[in-house]
Amino acid sequence: MPLLLRMALLAAATSSTIAAAPSFRHEIMPLLSRSGCNTGACHGSANGKGNLKLSLRGENPEADFLTLASNRQSSRLNTADPLKSLLLRKPANLASHEGGKRLPPDSDGFRLLESWIREGAPDDPPDAPTLTNLSVSPPERIVEPPDSPIPLSVTASFSDGSSRDVTRAAVYELSNLIASVSPDGVVSARQPGETTVVVRFEFLQRPVSLAFLPSNPDFSFPDTPEFNFVDQHIFRRLRQLKTAPAPLCDDTTFLRRASLDLTGQLPDRATAERFAADPAPDKRARLVDQLLLAQAFADWWSLKWADLLRLEERVMDPTGTRAMHQWLRNAVASDLPANLLVRALLTTDGSSYQNPAANYWRVLRDPSLRAEATAQLFLGTRIGCARCHNHPFDRWTQDDYYRFAAIFDGIGYDILSNRRRDDNDRMEFAGEQVISFNAKRDLRDPRRDASPLPAALGGQPLPVSPNRLHLLADWLTAPDHPLFAKVQVNRAWAALFTRGLVDPVDDFRMTNPASHPALLDALASQFISDGFQLRPLLRILTNSRTYQLSSDPGPAAPNGIHAFSRASIRRLPAEALLDAAHAALGVPLDFRNFPDSHSAVSLPGARFITKSKRADAPEAFLKEFGKPPRATSCDCERTTESSLAQVFSLTSGPLVDRLLRHKDNHLSRLLNDHASPDAILDDLFWRFLSRTPSPPERDRLLPLLADPSSLRPAMEDLAWSLLNTKEFLLRR
Repeated sequence: MPLLLRMALLAAATSSTIAAAPSFRHEIMPLLSRSGCNTGACHGSANGKGNLKLSLRGENPEADFLTLASNRQSSRLNTADPLKSLLLRKPANLASHEGGKRLPPDSDGFRLLESWIREGAPDDPPDAPTLTNLSVSPPERIVEPPDSPIPLSVTASFSDGSSRDVTRAAVYELSNLIASVSPDGVVSARQPGETTVVVRFEFLQRPVSLAFLPSNPDFSFPDTPEFNFVDQHIFRRLRQLKTAPAPLCDDTTFLRRASLDLTGQLPDRATAERFAADPAPDKRARLVDQLLLAQAFADWWSLKWADLLRLEERVMDPTGTRAMHQWLRNAVASDLPANLLVRALLTTDGSSYQNPAANYWRVLRDPSLRAEATAQLFLGTRIGCARCHNHPFDRWTQDDYYRFAAIFDGIGYDILSNRRRDDNDRMEFAGEQVISFNAKRDLRDPRRDASPLPAALGGQPLPVSPNRLHLLADWLTAPDHPLFAKVQVNRAWAALFTRGLVDPVDDFRMTNPASHPALLDALASQFISDGFQLRPLLRILTNSRTYQLSSDPGPAAPNGIHAFSRASIRRLPAEALLDAAHAALGVPLDFRNFPDSHSAVSLPGARFITKSKRADAPEAFLKEFGKPPRATSCDCERTTESSLAQVFSLTSGPLVDRLLRHKDNHLSRLLNDHASPDAILDDLFWRFLSRTPSPPERDRLLPLLADPSSLRPAMEDLAWSLLNTKEFLLRR
């Protein structure tokens, strides 16, 4: 080919490239996302803003193109004179704009949008390449001074094999405030700690895990024995983070911690004294074995299931609630494998009284609620957002949502009787119901006004037949399911360590990565090998050194990194605190609505929490301290946060006052036995704090018990003081 011809062709190609309009999908849509135009607070809200409605976070480019470019000679979009377009003028704040300045007139974004309008605001051609992958470098990094700040590099790959740097076109969002990130992807530390940066371009998102460490050039990881594979994973990460683990907790702390975590009960005096006197090196492991077989273990862990499965009397009625609770308690006591327990919940029909697991469906009365609860409980996946729009932080689309919800269509209720007290409350039921599965298809996808075909979440289609729930159970509880075992393991971990390896525990997604993914995999694999049974899992966790660490970091100064380097401190849950107060003072619990329940952790239901009228009733105390009404299927409904009202309840509340003054409480028994001041002091310390008083405590407190004429008030004051100590109120 002659040189002049080649030069002419090259010039023509170059001219064509320069003149080509920006891509609507790959340049204009990302620009709108970076500028915040399509967020839920702006034009991406359900009703839009300022007469402009865009799809949330750009999930529907086709609809957005029609919205923006359907009229190319309007005030919104003027291709003849782009600078008159409100699409340019408003974000540049050249016209009144509630959202303020988003695209300064001298910015690259402004020029890009102007160029697209000037070229006629075209859509991409049908054969235009599509986005296939998004990669971020570095995907994770531990950052030490002086390496901060950290620039991220983002590359998009397309279906034609091409790729381009989209670092300045991506959106960056942080999981917390320990760092900041610039629009160009440069992450700077504000303080030491760990954070996740979610990088988004078009419909793809990628997480970047970063840890910012303080300067500590002289750090040396201490020689710390590992008890099992849990410690191997935790300590490996701590070495990387230059964070020393806390020392082991003392025996008293371990006894109380393990007793509360495994049974929800404090140890009695005899158990505490026996444990303190035992010199055997394996006494902690033997204690764990004893607690796992205790009756209170079944009460405590069935309580956790009862919260999640919403056992409450308004919908389930008292008889159904008791039946379901007893079934759950028997399942926990017998260590029914989690896969079989969940299978029973998903596949049981028939009478809600005779087949208690059928009450799972009695609470969830429509396909959408059933789908959302099942995904959240057993897959750790929140799909509720996808009911109205594609999930903004996960991969689930509206199609995924409605196809999954279709599995839960066709569940019928034969209400044999309904003796409800409030005829206006459509969700109150008082009577037996018979649950049935059928092939009806009443659920409609509102976008198409059609019945969606059922399909497992991200999985295979399921037939429209009454046995589809059995097929769902097969898929969901299979050993090779990527989430089921991990979700069960993560809930158990969170119960013992306060925070899950994935946190929140019901929010598994790529953009919320596990803190220790390899450990989560290892625990899930072991859980499956152990037949999905809870006790072997809890035995592994509680026998780890990680579980037995002190909450005090020791001589190592905190560096902003936790990473399970020490135990977390939390207030006792409502039921455990109420039981502990009654046990320490020797007063039996009396629940008028549940005469067969002699501890708060064994209560089957929750409706009485909102119905109690007596200020000194244990029900009122449980409500004050965060027992949930069980209105949702979320762990977040229970709270262990402290409040001023709780302080008043403990220091001057009627229930505590009644316990202290009760004529048959333990203080009265000590008086009747003519116990010495030394014996009284020792006994109360053992009952409240599981230990003897220290020498300074003994020297300070014994004189208070010296006067026989005021011994009863002095004992009440001492018991009140011990009940209000942090050592009693907190799980350390």
